[in-house]
Amino acid sequence: MQIKQISVFLENNAGRLGDVTRVLAQAGINIRAISIADTADFGILRLIVDKSDAAVAALGSAGFTTRETSVVAVEVTDTPGSLAGVMELFQKSQVNIEYLYASLEGQAGKAVVIFKLQDNEKGLKIVTENGLSMVEKF
Repeated sequence: MQIKQISVFLENNAGRLGDVTRVLAQAGINIRAISIADTADFGILRLIVDKSDAAVAALGSAGFTTRETSVVAVEVTDTPGSLAGVMELFQKSQVNIEYLYASLEGQAGKAVVIFKLQDNEKGLKIVTENGLSMVEKF
């Protein structure tokens, strides 16, 4: 199962990240996972939220440029080596990982790793065949 990720393109100015979180808060949207990558001029904020359609609408109304992407969220035990095991499965199957980030949201002793894969369908098949737990929403 794939989940929706929202990417928000931000100018690299003080307060822009605060503006995004304020818009989401005012719309009653809860952020479940967050990541930001930046350059000198702009940043890409990646979010998993509880109401993605409402988040896109609220951010768009506030003038933010957004894009939705499908990602794969895999639950792993919160212990050393768990992520390495998943990475090894993808490597052996030659699934390219474009980027990833994690959230400790989930069951106690578990972490959720969000993967943007070059081939999500192949990645989903590997996850399923190896008995890993996917997260549909969180």
